[in-house]
Amino acid sequence: MFPSLLTTLSKPVIWLELAFIVLVGFALWRLGVVLLRLLSQHVHARLVRSLKILWAIVAAYATVAAAVHGLGLSEVPLLYDHGERIIETFRASAGQVIVMAAIAVIAWNLVTFTSRRVVPESNVTDFTRRNVRVQTLVGVIEGSLRLVIVLLVGISILQALGVNAAALLAGVSVLGLAVGFGAQSLIKDVFTGFFILLEDQYGVGDVISVNNSTLSGGVERLTLRYTSLRAMDGTVHIIPNGQILTVSVSSKDWSQVVATVEVTYAANINDALRVLGKISQELYDDPEWRPKFLAEPDIHGVSNLTPDGVQLRALYKVLPKSQWALGREFNRRIKIAMDQAGIDIPSPQRSSSILLSGAPLTVHLVKDAPQQQTPPLDLRKASSEAERQQSPFPPSETRDPDSNAPDTAEHDSERD
Repeated sequence: MFPSLLTTLSKPVIWLELAFIVLVGFALWRLGVVLLRLLSQHVHARLVRSLKILWAIVAAYATVAAAVHGLGLSEVPLLYDHGERIIETFRASAGQVIVMAAIAVIAWNLVTFTSRRVVPESNVTDFTRRNVRVQTLVGVIEGSLRLVIVLLVGISILQALGVNAAALLAGVSVLGLAVGFGAQSLIKDVFTGFFILLEDQYGVGDVISVNNSTLSGGVERLTLRYTSLRAMDGTVHIIPNGQILTVSVSSKDWSQVVATVEVTYAANINDALRVLGKISQELYDDPEWRPKFLAEPDIHGVSNLTPDGVQLRALYKVLPKSQWALGREFNRRIKIAMDQAGIDIPSPQRSSSILLSGAPLTVHLVKDAPQQQTPPLDLRKASSEAERQQSPFPPSETRDPDSNAPDTAEHDSERD
């Protein structure tokens, strides 16, 4: 027995046959596990566990019996005979269908396992251009590979059932040509999605606005056919790629906070600029916010004279997707600092003209400013710099509802 076994194992073809037998046995065991998992919602857990153990024993015995028959070990008659019957069964049409389905399950799970290895869970929260591109490409490749698996397994099953796959593919190609003329929008979606991926215009995790801010949100999924956006209120927008004409990306490479504040015309502009510069430098020197800056704050000075007051502006070049949190922190600190410096932020003013007996009567609508009283000593201490530098609630990093809001501006990427 052993000399003949060694002679048989010396042939490379036998090793390939054994590898195929083991692969088919593992595929069948995996297929049974998947089917039993579907039954777990309707059957008692203990029964499912017992069936899994029984199925593992059956799959292992069938694999060993097929291997014994493949090695030609007739000295083990029980396993040899059972292996012969098992191989004959799987050579039939029904057996080939089962084998193909089992191999498809293995390939499907292998694609999922590989994609999780490429993009581990720990790196999903790290927002970098590499992670955005990797997550996007992995999702597209995973979907494409699964489609290929389904097509190949479907053709193999049809061949096992006696269907002429060549004639079927020829008919499908003619039908596909006819359908192609009526599915030009679908073809346009696929080609547009291909170039979006190729040029890395945006990816999963980016915040974008589509078609002049008609729709905006965070990209949750990007395929060759469509882009899925999650709006701030939780609404999911599904946009065919062919309908995307212009894209504004708020998280590409770097972002910028347009820090603006208005003061009244009666205020000392130089003092207000000093406060703006102090708050900007304070944010830049803060250990919590310093890592988000890519450059020192740029104080523009007086940027506009509005009907209500004088507008001051500074620009902060920051990391992508950090502009909203930093803008909110600036608004909180500048309000406290202006109050401490005694500089008023203007209230809306409106005027109306009423014609009485040919003489216009002008009425000015001005919001009364609250009379400021000197706060007690303990309240003055509460308004110290320490209070200004520490927020009772950390500012949210969620984007603003309108990506084109005047308090932020982003480095945009547009595609015509």
